[in-house]
Amino acid sequence: MINTVIFDMDGLLIDSEPLWGLAMREVFSTVGVELSAELASHTTGLRTKEVVSYWHNYFKWDAKSAEQVTDEIIEGVTARILREGRAMEGLHYILDFFAQRDFKMGLASSSPMRLIQSVLDHLQIGPSLHAVVSAEFEPYGKPHPAVYLSCAEKLNSSPLECVAFEDSVTGMIAAKAARMKVVVVPEVHRREEKKFVLADLKLDSLLEFDERKLELL
Repeated sequence: MINTVIFDMDGLLIDSEPLWGLAMREVFSTVGVELSAELASHTTGLRTKEVVSYWHNYFKWDAKSAEQVTDEIIEGVTARILREGRAMEGLHYILDFFAQRDFKMGLASSSPMRLIQSVLDHLQIGPSLHAVVSAEFEPYGKPHPAVYLSCAEKLNSSPLECVAFEDSVTGMIAAKAARMKVVVVPEVHRREEKKFVLADLKLDSLLEFDERKLELL
């Protein structure tokens, strides 16, 4: 029986994917790299250091270290989120939905913990979550299931008792590999990606989730 819900963060609870794109393009431009939105989509869902490593290997810049670029991107996106980050449609609805049913609630994100904490404070949703886990501290990031398994363990839940909410293919694969049920809420321009067929449910908004859909899982 499902009694636990685990949420991704970026692109699911907060509309931060465009802010990540802006911060990455801004910082990458300082090392002579022009990263289009199409190229940036190749690394959606990965940890920041993995994104930087991927593009460092591709473009071979030497003006700054990969570590410095990573730090500058995190600082840039954090500042943008605190200035203009907006909750995704249905954020408070979905938290209330599961709280009313006494679900254990967690967050499993690829973002570093300092950014996660900034988002939770900005959205004022920290008290709603019983466990918060960053893939920053895992040996592998998504699509490896480590961050989801760690979150389930912190919640004292079996993965088979969990439903994960995701917005990316990378995150969906991670949650499925952890043997969890998965609900995906993709960005508008990614809704037709065929890989999302692997999810148990696909929604256009968190507001679409209801008791009937919970019973389907």
